[in-house]
Amino acid sequence: MPAIICMLRGINVVGHNVIKMDALKALFVSIKLKDAQTFIQSGNVIFSISESKPEKNDLAKLAKRIQSALEKKFGCRPDVILRTTSELREAFKRNPFAKRPDIHPGKLLVVFLADHPVQEARNKALALKIHPEEMHIIGREAYIYFIDGQGKSKLRLPTVERALKISGTGRNWNSVTTMLAIAEKMESAE
Repeated sequence: MPAIICMLRGINVVGHNVIKMDALKALFVSIKLKDAQTFIQSGNVIFSISESKPEKNDLAKLAKRIQSALEKKFGCRPDVILRTTSELREAFKRNPFAKRPDIHPGKLLVVFLADHPVQEARNKALALKIHPEEMHIIGREAYIYFIDGQGKSKLRLPTVERALKISGTGRNWNSVTTMLAIAEKMESAE
């Protein structure tokens, strides 16, 4: 069965939309998503589905189903970004910083976008004055390297999202690597 990586936007950030991970896992089990595992407090859940190759429409319906269940149970309706294991693996492989030895994985953020940005929006985002940060947009991911760390940067994700006209949620490279490992292990366990 394929594994799906679910990333919730704005969960457990500065005391907003607080959801305990055991309660989140229980919610996923209650809506019949198999083998649900949470990863860190920022709203990541990896689970299995029975469809052999889910279509984009299937994932969009699943995201709405998860959103509705979250709203009903916890009173908040965060954006739900889903990636299959193969999609996350491709995002991992496309990392434009991969061959640079000076990159600290905790300072590399991957913003998983809800959809593909149109070329005009992509150009607008890439034209943002973000120095010393570096940003690349590839497919449905924006890779941003925060040279001094995200907390010290003047670049804010809402600015990037407004330029792209698409919402997303960011995870640092360490989290991306771990979530991919969990999903691959889940798929190989069958």
